[in-house]
Amino acid sequence: MTALDNVQDGSHATDSAYAYSAESGRIFRLFAWTVLALMAAFLLNNYLTYWQDLPGVAPIFGGVANGSAPMFWSWLQLALYVALVAYAASYVFRTGKTLREDSIRISNINTYLIRAAFFAVLIVGLVDAAISFLRVEGWLASVVGDTLAEDLGKSRFRGAYVHMPLIGLSVVIAAFTRTLGFTWLALLVVVAELLIVIGRFVFSYEQAFLADLVRFWYAALFLFASAYTLLEEGHVRVDVFYAGMAAKTKGYVNAVGSVVLGMGLCATILIIGMGGKQNIINSPIISYEVTQAGFGLYVKYLMAGFLGVFAVTMMVQFVSYFLDAIADIRGEPGGRDHDSHTIQ
Repeated sequence: MTALDNVQDGSHATDSAYAYSAESGRIFRLFAWTVLALMAAFLLNNYLTYWQDLPGVAPIFGGVANGSAPMFWSWLQLALYVALVAYAASYVFRTGKTLREDSIRISNINTYLIRAAFFAVLIVGLVDAAISFLRVEGWLASVVGDTLAEDLGKSRFRGAYVHMPLIGLSVVIAAFTRTLGFTWLALLVVVAELLIVIGRFVFSYEQAFLADLVRFWYAALFLFASAYTLLEEGHVRVDVFYAGMAAKTKGYVNAVGSVVLGMGLCATILIIGMGGKQNIINSPIISYEVTQAGFGLYVKYLMAGFLGVFAVTMMVQFVSYFLDAIADIRGEPGGRDHDSHTIQ
């Protein structure tokens, strides 16, 4: 055998090993994108079923239909699951991304979702607080007119025609900015609390909407920042054993933990919270539930939705974390630098 033959044999062996590595990596990529596709289909079907009164997929499997729409719609809703999973599979087999590349892409998608949620709570909180202030002082009618002032006192009107457009605006703003803004949200919580203290003890002025604003922003800060904290490994970890593990062993721990504990928890929250019209997340949002304080913020229903946002963003981040862990197990280069902020 000549030297050239040896070189060619080595080249073929390398190519075969690379092909096997890419093929086995594709299995994990397919799993990750399938999880995201199923979650997206679940959320879309939740909207179609409980907001648009479609029957849902339950009747196909012997369950009770929602509303009175024909069975035909149930099959279309089931087809939505199939279509999104098929699209995820098509993406995986059409692209030759590495596990780390997909992990980064999924994490960037999650960053956008969290950024949009941040701007939503910021803008909605400020606008709703302004409306509540004008109402409590009796100035709203002189600013917007009697009819609109009366409508703004109804949670369904304010939610549908004030909050929802502002949330849509936030989604657009998030596409043109690259900051998460959690530091600013924390500062705004402190400022709002300071206003309460100054108003109460200096001016003897206290209104329910100020306390509601603090709770609204603090709940968002706590729940929306969880996925970012996961990426930065800022959550508390009992690492008596973990700290001394090899990188490959850590990969196994992170991969299994991401699937069993992380994704399992998020799926449980979504199913229990959004599995029916009267469930803990769906019910307040559908009814635009508000607090008992008549002149407080009309955002209680959004705070119920925060739990859903938490579950979705954590699920997306756990999927990204899973791919990164599998890459560590396989010894792929380009591991994350845990000493730097990877979200921009």
